Amino acid sequence: MIHPTQAGLQATSTVGSALFAVMVILYRIKGAAKPVTLRKIIIPPLAMSSGFLMFLFPMTRIPWLWAVGAWAAGALFFSYPLIRTSRFVPSGREIYLERSKAFVVILLVLLAIRLLLHSYVERYVTLPQTGALFFLLAYGMLLPWRLAMAAQFRRLEAALR
Repeated sequence: MIHPTQAGLQATSTVGSALFAVMVILYRIKGAAKPVTLRKIIIPPLAMSSGFLMFLFPMTRIPWLWAVGAWAAGALFFSYPLIRTSRFVPSGREIYLERSKAFVVILLVLLAIRLLLHSYVERYVTLPQTGALFFLLAYGMLLPWRLAMAAQFRRLEAALR
């Protein structure tokens, strides 16, 4: 039985995730009109890494095997479509991220999968542990995607010199 307070937290988490996903989509669409720099590629995973501080608190701690599984799921399954749809194009001496219609669809599908998994996982672990698992999943998705983008950017940048 879910306590009413926990149900409210779950609803807030779900709505917050959906709003964040919409913000990311809008940001990415808007950002495609500006040149990309290596700094803009690597800052998100660096900034997001501060989230690992949550593990200082015992309520968010999870078994190592769960942590590795969540990170691996993000890295192996969720980052791949993002890597495949992120393309850079040169324009003069600047590099732009090519806008992909598939990108928005992929983000929405990943959000739906995440929300469905979130509801399932919440039945078996506490809400803070669920947050920890999905943070690791998101970081596992973000890091390989951004590393692939950085490698592609560096290759294109070198070719433009």
